[in-house]
Amino acid sequence: MEDNVSVGLLGVGVVGSGVISLIEKHQEKIAHQLGCHVHVKSALVRNPNKARDVDEEINGTALTTDPDDVLNDPEIDVIVEVMGGIEEARESILKAFAAKKHVVTANKDLVALHGAELHEAAAKNKCDFYYEASVAGGIPILRGITDGFASDHIEQLMGIVNGTTNYILTKMHNEGVSYEDALKEAQQLGFAEADPAADVEGLDAARKMAILGRLAFSTYIDLEDVEVTGIRDIELADLQYGDNLGFTMKLIGFAKFDGKQVEVNVQPALISKDHPLADVKNEYNAVYVYGEAVGEAMFYGAGAGSMPTASAVISDVVTVIKNMHRGVTGSQIVEPRFKKELKPKDQRFGQYYVRFHAKDEAGVFSRVSSLFNDLDISFKQILQNPSNSPDTAEIVVITHYSSLEKMHQALEELENLASVLDVNSFYKVEGDADA
Repeated sequence: MEDNVSVGLLGVGVVGSGVISLIEKHQEKIAHQLGCHVHVKSALVRNPNKARDVDEEINGTALTTDPDDVLNDPEIDVIVEVMGGIEEARESILKAFAAKKHVVTANKDLVALHGAELHEAAAKNKCDFYYEASVAGGIPILRGITDGFASDHIEQLMGIVNGTTNYILTKMHNEGVSYEDALKEAQQLGFAEADPAADVEGLDAARKMAILGRLAFSTYIDLEDVEVTGIRDIELADLQYGDNLGFTMKLIGFAKFDGKQVEVNVQPALISKDHPLADVKNEYNAVYVYGEAVGEAMFYGAGAGSMPTASAVISDVVTVIKNMHRGVTGSQIVEPRFKKELKPKDQRFGQYYVRFHAKDEAGVFSRVSSLFNDLDISFKQILQNPSNSPDTAEIVVITHYSSLEKMHQALEELENLASVLDVNSFYKVEGDADA
């Protein structure tokens, strides 16, 4: 057994610094588990002279601006990619596999877009490829799915996988602040980027759900297969109505597989206050898993940050080294079992929330009810309040289960009713809360 395993690090930013720090801090524990020491031999950086928080821990690690110094070093066994971006990271990982080096990454964008290609390259070269940190930071959700549910059939995943949007919605719900003010505070606290588009438009969550769906259902899910709606257009009125009806608003990643067809989407949804996801607040993440055998299980924790993400990276590094010692590297790369088939809208069912304004006159609600009844859509809950505009009523309904196709048809017909002034909001409802 080797006395030392050398790691090459691509990137010494927030996560890379955390990796170096944790390896040094927990060297004794790692050596006890593995029977050998782990050392970051060299690291790719953009500026070797930049002051870093881990300058003391980085002693003994060679800094370089040339990725080939890391990728072509015969003494390096494992490459850790935490530099971010897509194309440069993709090329570096493919070079690493060609050099028979194992790879650990935290790069969700890369895995979501090029996961199939990278898995193929890893399998061809009998290399390990792990990316636990790419989804939900330090929460061991990917290992939980692949190992913990190995003998189970996962039917559905539902999760809060973006801390930025969860923080914003928590502030809006708890304090009644506007979306713009909540976003500004999230940016000031470092939970949101200066350009928050990837988070608030749902793209970050969509990438994570593509990865989760692929592993949970053993079928390739491309990013374009994920239907995405962000949180920019959420109004305080909907959070307040939802609260009155027993719900809270969350940006939910949803994936379901019936053994043949799959659906994956990211969208704001009203969650029953009785559901465990409703209590996931601020920047925290959680993934709720429905297994045929185990029933319901939830993974919860910090979804981002230097140390939680670095912890997940090092966990993968430890797994790789154990595989090296056992001589089973590359064995975790398994081709998907199922050919991808997306579920059509007429076979996707749920409860829905609709808010609209209508003329406050006799017979309006009767016409609205008839429209929905003709499509076999019934109402579970109804609220009607006077609007700020004269002679106008604001109406909120929550439906019983209906197909998404029929709901879209109902919304189109609702907008065409002369007595309906506008349709403001349409959200999926999860859970069965009562007012």
